[in-house]
Amino acid sequence: MAAETLRSLLGRVRYEVLPAKATEEKVLAHVPRDVVVTVTASPVKGLEPTLGLTERLAAHGYRVAPHVPARLLRDDAHLKDVAERLRAAGVDDVFVPAGDADPPAGPYDAALPVLRRLSELGRPFGELGITGYPESHPLIHDDLTIQSMWDKRAHATYIVSNLCFDPRVLGDWITRIRRRDITLPVYVGVAGPVQRAKLLAMATKIGVGESTRFLTKHASWFLRFATPGGYVPERLLDRGAEVFARPSAGVAGLHLFTFNQIAETERWRRAVLDRLDT
Repeated sequence: MAAETLRSLLGRVRYEVLPAKATEEKVLAHVPRDVVVTVTASPVKGLEPTLGLTERLAAHGYRVAPHVPARLLRDDAHLKDVAERLRAAGVDDVFVPAGDADPPAGPYDAALPVLRRLSELGRPFGELGITGYPESHPLIHDDLTIQSMWDKRAHATYIVSNLCFDPRVLGDWITRIRRRDITLPVYVGVAGPVQRAKLLAMATKIGVGESTRFLTKHASWFLRFATPGGYVPERLLDRGAEVFARPSAGVAGLHLFTFNQIAETERWRRAVLDRLDT
């Protein structure tokens, strides 16, 4: 059962990438066209690098889900412009977090008002993702993050769970949100086979990007990557397979945080699938 679950999950993946200079080249070289690519946004550089990379990858035939953080939107006109630009590029899937920009660039300080406004604009995107926090958010109480998902459920179509290294915590969180009648499908957020030295180099070089910023707030997580045997993605997935396989869990697939180690992530995925097929 665990092998079947792992094979299924690895066949339904999303790769989160940061909009760095070499990202487009790496995606083209290593990511199959049937893998959804999600592009983060920087509170320092703004939305333009995200939008530009999204347009180029979409033109190459990828299904792209850009991050559009609420706090990076200057005003209602900016939101409309972003939506129109993405629709013109053929994008039908957008991930809307609150974002880290402090202070916000405009009137939106949380994701819900943006989701509501997109509904008022006629729901220009078929898919809208929101964030879930299996491990506690550094600034928001757990009850509030779950209430937030409840409030967003009428506008969003799926949840992406933030990084978590404990299958028990993931399972408990999924059970908890389902008990609250939050029925949106969940993409389980998992770090790929990250090399700590490369991760540190990426964090130092870019210094931005929601996934990198969130990780740097949790220094103990670096130890998981550094300790021999401390973190192996398939071990986490194998231990959580029983929960992930339950129909009641509503797990739609995996959201793999690549931290731009794109080639390494795809090689790992293919190697695991090959092992499962032998």
